Amino acid sequence: MNKFVSVAIATIGLMVSGQAMALGLGGNADAGKAKSVTCAACHGPDGNSFNPDWPKLAGQGEAYIYKQLQDFKNGTRQDPLMSGQAMGLSDEDMKDLAAFFSSQTISAGMADADKVALGEMLYRGGNAASGVAACTACHGPAGVGNPAAKFPALSGQHAAYGKKQLNDFRSGTRANDAGRMMRNVAARMTDAEIEAVSSYISGLKH
Repeated sequence: MNKFVSVAIATIGLMVSGQAMALGLGGNADAGKAKSVTCAACHGPDGNSFNPDWPKLAGQGEAYIYKQLQDFKNGTRQDPLMSGQAMGLSDEDMKDLAAFFSSQTISAGMADADKVALGEMLYRGGNAASGVAACTACHGPAGVGNPAAKFPALSGQHAAYGKKQLNDFRSGTRANDAGRMMRNVAARMTDAEIEAVSSYISGLKH
């Protein structure tokens, strides 16, 4: 069964990746830059946040950013800071912000050397014994994500932020993943595995 799940997820990823051209939403990046002044306080002026607890948005998929902003606004995804920020955004604002941040370049991260081996094993091969699917199936070998499927880019993301998201998926605190895919994966991960793969992702380079 575990092998079947892994193959199924990989097949979905490959099918969608054939359409994985960047999805233009009609947003205006220049307008998004002007509207991002408030965002810069947490995410940095170019989408590279200084606080490792807050995500880097630079280079993230346009459709993914747009969806997350929608989810924060409608309550599908909740966060004490972002839920309030998103409430005041129009649909056009969201598209403009998504266009701006997706056009920026993410800064490089660094993995902890003592976590690389386990992190790479999980990212590239998963854990067949516990049914943890390989991250590459949806997020790609280099962590660039899958824009067509709204699967996020992961490479260079802060390890602390990645760890929190996996823990939130595991606990069900975050539940805006399509088909419970991330919740099902994270539910099978140990604390050590979450630590390792989050660190490994931070050091991934496009």
